[in-house]
Amino acid sequence: VQLVESGGGLVQPGGSLRLSCAASGFTFSSSAMSWARQVPGKGLEWVSGIYSVGNTYYADTVKGRFTISRDNAKHTMYLQMNSLKPEDTAIYYCSKKGSPYWGQGTQVTVSS
Repeated sequence: VQLVESGGGLVQPGGSLRLSCAASGFTFSSSAMSWARQVPGKGLEWVSGIYSVGNTYYADTVKGRFTISRDNAKHTMYLQMNSLKPEDTAIYYCSKKGSPYWGQGTQVTVSS
């Protein structure tokens, strides 16, 4: 199993970023997937999830601002992040839901 996140960076408050998670080594199309984030020194915070049939779920802290999606043909999951706030600053990780497999993470920094 391999999960590779990309798309992080530095953005000003109110800006947008789109994260990608490229998956391989398992049947992506039938797998539920998740995004989580972590601020150094703090615990992991679940952000959003998407099931194989497309059902989506969001933490209250990001609901209405973030959109999770997937492209099964490309074995890739996305997280569109709009109206970013400084408190969204973290390392973002993707995972295969219910598994011990996580990517290496991508840093998102929201700052003026």
